[in-house]
Amino acid sequence: MNGISTLLIVVGLFLAGGVFSFAKQKMPKNLIVLLSVGAAMCLVAGVLRLEVWS
Repeated sequence: MNGISTLLIVVGLFLAGGVFSFAKQKMPKNLIVLLSVGAAMCLVAGVLRLEVWS
């Protein structure tokens, strides 16, 4: 596990926590969807950069 994949996974988890927090605060749905798309992209990019796949 290198540094960039770790960073992407951590940022994705941070954004996923933001999605949960914003949903509890009843923020606008557009903002929650945008944040969840960003979190999913960070998590997928971090997992795909792991060296287990090669």
